[in-house]
Amino acid sequence: MREFNVTGVCIKEKHYMVDISGKISQIRALVDKGHYFTINRARQYGKTTTLRYLRESLKPDYTVLSISFEGIGCEGFATPEAFCGMLLRQLNKETMRVYGESNWLNADVTSFEGLDEHISAVCKDRKIVLMIDEVDKTSNNQIFLNFLGVLRTKYLVRADGEGNETFHSVILAGVNDIKNIKRKLLTQGVYESKSGEGIYNSPWNIAVDFEVDMSFNPHEISTMLSDYEKDNSSGMDIAAISQEIFDYTNGYPYLVSRICQRIDEKLDKTWTHDGVQEAVKVILSENSTLFDDIYKNLNNNENLFNLMYDLVFRGISVTYDNGEPSINLGSIYGLLLNENGAVAVSNKIFELLLSNYFVVHNERDSGKVKIMGVLKEDVVNNQRFDMETCLRKFGEHYYEMFAETDIKFLERHGRLLFLTYLKPLINGVGFYYIEAETRNQRRMDVILDYNREQFILELKLWYGKKYKEEAYRQLLDYMESKNMDTGYLLTFNFNKNAEEKRCAEWVEFDGKRIFDVTL
Repeated sequence: MREFNVTGVCIKEKHYMVDISGKISQIRALVDKGHYFTINRARQYGKTTTLRYLRESLKPDYTVLSISFEGIGCEGFATPEAFCGMLLRQLNKETMRVYGESNWLNADVTSFEGLDEHISAVCKDRKIVLMIDEVDKTSNNQIFLNFLGVLRTKYLVRADGEGNETFHSVILAGVNDIKNIKRKLLTQGVYESKSGEGIYNSPWNIAVDFEVDMSFNPHEISTMLSDYEKDNSSGMDIAAISQEIFDYTNGYPYLVSRICQRIDEKLDKTWTHDGVQEAVKVILSENSTLFDDIYKNLNNNENLFNLMYDLVFRGISVTYDNGEPSINLGSIYGLLLNENGAVAVSNKIFELLLSNYFVVHNERDSGKVKIMGVLKEDVVNNQRFDMETCLRKFGEHYYEMFAETDIKFLERHGRLLFLTYLKPLINGVGFYYIEAETRNQRRMDVILDYNREQFILELKLWYGKKYKEEAYRQLLDYMESKNMDTGYLLTFNFNKNAEEKRCAEWVEFDGKRIFDVTL
């Protein structure tokens, strides 16, 4: 019986898989043209599985050598001689494994000049495709740069029509962009550029852009669920569940498979809207290597931390410029994407993860932005969450603790303050997420699910009394999209002299009920 898999390579015979044949065809087209390129994607984005099935597609027409730098120790990159020996041993082992014979081993190859000549000898009159996975695991990037320089020179000679004695195509796979290795080395002071050599000149500038979308769209997700349904007859609405999974993951391969795995193995095969939502809750509570990497990257880069905070909690609009270091890092790590020219968090699960991360980070920080003294029993009665009481209690404590606080501080942290207050009240039962489509400097919709009951809460910053009706209209439109008759509006008023005073009252607006709280 097949199962869902989130570790290592996915194998069709063992695992339920999205049909990636269309993506493989697109990548194969690059190989057929003799291009060199890098598959540069975030962790657990299906790179290794893609290489496996690309290899199968190419084998009838090419000699395909697939190796990995995963687990190669420092000694393999210590000197040119060590690197050449390590590389040839790997190529020999792979060739013997797949083809039963090899002429890659050569003890006389101890330099890059010798490696150049040996590659020419082995590749003569043969179409060899070289794949190297985990290329960013190299211990000494300068040695690796020298190797890329060899490949580049041979590629250019071939392009000039002077010979064809090199790899037909070279594919590198990893998280970090190989083109940026030299810039990294220059910054670290371990590489000294030659006269006239620019920081962005790269030995891998021969590579074509890799523009294949490796995320899964709803139709592609449905191919995996259709296979599952043939074996299990769960009765799920495949199209609806595929869309639901996509809405949370934006097609991030690991997250797609993890949701399915959790529903199948931990949630009694509940292939419904509630099942998908419960799976997301479970995933967010897990310690995964993907999430650990995200936390590590945020902790190690203050600018990236601040950018993600501004996007998630402040709704700051940032123009997408991949040349800006923080945006580039966030994109490499799979946290950010280009959404119509603006920076956006790449999927809803990451938004939830980040909002929880910032709340927990705030709780642990010595300068806590937090409202204390409200108990879960104050706002939960008979397993039902009382949002009205929750907001009234928040308002009371907020006014007592923060009435005289610096306005700029509250403008930046007001929303974090509320979610830090809300989180312990719903822990273990409730689940909230921030609606990306509505979040901006003016408004941020928070959807709270508690024991199958849903609440829609709009958080706003004060922009004057004339915007009050606009706020009601925006909230009403969103309520109607969710088929809800009741909504909640929380406005942070930082203008001490504003005409709008504190309030906490129910308002009727176009036949709907809105609990309006202004602080």
